[in-house]
Amino acid sequence: MAIPLILNLYVNNQFTTVTVADDTEPLLYVLRNQVGTKGVKFGCGVAQWGACTVIIDGVTKRSCVTPLNTVADGAQVTTLEGLGQPNNPNRLHGIQKAFVENQAGQCAYCAGGIIMGSNNWLQGRRNAGNTAIPSDDEVKNFLSGIEQTPPFVYLCRCGTHMRIVRAIQQASQEM
Repeated sequence: MAIPLILNLYVNNQFTTVTVADDTEPLLYVLRNQVGTKGVKFGCGVAQWGACTVIIDGVTKRSCVTPLNTVADGAQVTTLEGLGQPNNPNRLHGIQKAFVENQAGQCAYCAGGIIMGSNNWLQGRRNAGNTAIPSDDEVKNFLSGIEQTPPFVYLCRCGTHMRIVRAIQQASQEM
């Protein structure tokens, strides 16, 4: 049975109220259809690809499998659009800049999710006191889900994996 839900969120530091007829609607659809964020993409619908990755209250989540009823009222949701400076949408975040400079996205469908997950992973490393630039193997392990709990996998179907690795390392160096 569908249960209606009204939820207050801070999406990319902007307050918004969303309303759904079914409280189990995935956050992905609310972000794209009601809030208008297009950086979060539908990839597979089963949390296996990563194109739908967002950060909710500091935690990496797959929005395609996150029912809206599991998101706290007043939660801070960050999408790709929220990484740059809020008052200057032309100002890229360091990891976004690294992806551009390394041409790490051929079609770029996956890039937003990889950028979001990578940024949170790098921040987690720094918060734990690890300021070293991650090795190729560490980045590859991250992208394949080995260095994460839960084990999120990030797939690039274009094959730009080595450029993605270099971009993540460059972003780490600049952090």
